[in-house]
Amino acid sequence: MGTDQHPARIYVAGHKGMVGSAIVRALQTHGNGRYEIIGRTHAELDLVDQRAVNDFFAYEKPDQVYLAAARVGGIHANNTYPAGFIYDNLMIQSNVIHAAHVHGVRKLLFLGSSCIYPQLATQPMTEEALLTGPLEPTNEPYAIAKIAGIKLCESYARQHGRDYRSVMPTNLYGPGDNYHAENSHVIPALIRRFHEARVSGAPKVLIWGTGAPRREFLHVDDMASASVYVMELKQADYAAQVQPQLSHINVGSGHEVPISELARLVARVVGYSGQIGFDTSRPDGAPRKLMDSARLQRMGWRPRVGLEAGLAQAYQDFQSSLQQKVVRER
Repeated sequence: MGTDQHPARIYVAGHKGMVGSAIVRALQTHGNGRYEIIGRTHAELDLVDQRAVNDFFAYEKPDQVYLAAARVGGIHANNTYPAGFIYDNLMIQSNVIHAAHVHGVRKLLFLGSSCIYPQLATQPMTEEALLTGPLEPTNEPYAIAKIAGIKLCESYARQHGRDYRSVMPTNLYGPGDNYHAENSHVIPALIRRFHEARVSGAPKVLIWGTGAPRREFLHVDDMASASVYVMELKQADYAAQVQPQLSHINVGSGHEVPISELARLVARVVGYSGQIGFDTSRPDGAPRKLMDSARLQRMGWRPRVGLEAGLAQAYQDFQSSLQQKVVRER
């Protein structure tokens, strides 16, 4: 932590991504001058390069680290590049966490993913479900890397006394999301499809699957708030809620919604008034994916952004991204 004279130097790895940029916003909003935020783009610092990461830590000497950097992608990318996903993420995590230890960083927060849990985990998924069954095959390499990140944090805490913590978010959405036509997740994909349908006057939008599966969503600013909250908990308060080898914390909204209802919410926010259909020849995926966030609630944190309000904010962000694209292409 910083002193009264010097603010804490905080390195946010992945500060340009959706989650990392939200953490930067949260730190800037609530820091009251207590934080000096450090960031590097991928072009400036390749986190897969161990020597470069070590040199960065030696030069910048951060007091805290938020590890939000990762190689991410959808089902197609995970299936096509499994070696790249497991190698890059293992290297990023290992390099950053080890360099943090070597250079005396006592506090670090690692951000994982709900995909760490078994494919058939009991719903809602508790932290205790970790390593109790086979993973979802399509993103197993990515999940294995994220599990390794949790265990890295626990191992440096157990062996070296470091205060390295882990949080596992549910499905995230919000400013800075990826709205790619093929590679985006469900909320940004729906926002784009309904927007394009409204603009073109399309009478109907077809959604994959039956619409019956239920999913949990959390606004990225809530995730950032939870991350800062967990990081700033006193070590004794954090330790009282976790176990040395089961220390990760789920972060979710606690509410799930059918995809059919989500589609209607997005259509309303976007202003699309046509029909919504469902292509039942397409797969549904898992019927439920709900996180049990009771551990975090016992620590005193609750989400604040409701789904419809969050969707409206996400749509504004999408419209801003379109305007920026127009400006760049002029």
